[in-house]
Amino acid sequence: MPYTYTLTTVIPATPQEIYRAWLDSEAHSEMTGGEAIMSNEVGAEVSAWDGYITGTNLELVPGERIVQSWRTSEFTDEHKDSIVTVMLEPMDEGTLLTLIHSNVPDDQTSYEEGGWESQYFEPMKVYFAGIEQEEAATEPPEPALSPPEPEPPRASAETAHRAVPPVKVTGAKRKPRKASAKAKRGTAKPRAKKARRATPKRSVSKRTTPKRSTPKSSAPKSAARKSTAPKRAAAKRKSASRKRARR
Repeated sequence: MPYTYTLTTVIPATPQEIYRAWLDSEAHSEMTGGEAIMSNEVGAEVSAWDGYITGTNLELVPGERIVQSWRTSEFTDEHKDSIVTVMLEPMDEGTLLTLIHSNVPDDQTSYEEGGWESQYFEPMKVYFAGIEQEEAATEPPEPALSPPEPEPPRASAETAHRAVPPVKVTGAKRKPRKASAKAKRGTAKPRAKKARRATPKRSVSKRTTPKRSTPKSSAPKSAARKSTAPKRAAAKRKSASRKRARR
């Protein structure tokens, strides 16, 4: 009765690198040490280990999964093809490779008893470790970092104004004034400077207020006499009464 088993290992490479190497004829041959004919197309026939293994690509997911039918030269006509599924998962150390081998005949136990470990896993680790060393040796050395340039000394607050050179302010040139028409003809006379006149000191004199003259009445003298006649008559009467009283 056929059976199924699962094996795991860690390969020092990325999932994409393992996927490409497994499906490449030259890389698969160098990786295992036996001649291989591989393809990255679904339905293509494949072989490994100098024809000891033959099969067909059943499912291909780049960088994730490889599914192939697998039978050896020890399989009889009564044996159906076994199925090999290689799953790739990235991790810090490289790639976690999980291999599931199903539909294996009962008398074909060499796969589980160290066949995959000695014929694939260990050679694969050596192969990818060598590639990593070759890539590290061929990489150009990183350029040495040049020391940082020293910063210019900073002026203190007291001497900052001294470090700044004076700025010359150049104004726009004034246009010469246009000569008048008289100056052009030669008839313009030069202006003489006016001499300042000496202003005499003012003498302060006391003002005398003139006597106010009462305006003469414009009424006739006869009218003035008539207005004062009653008063004079009354005065005479009083003086006469006083004289009589004395007697």
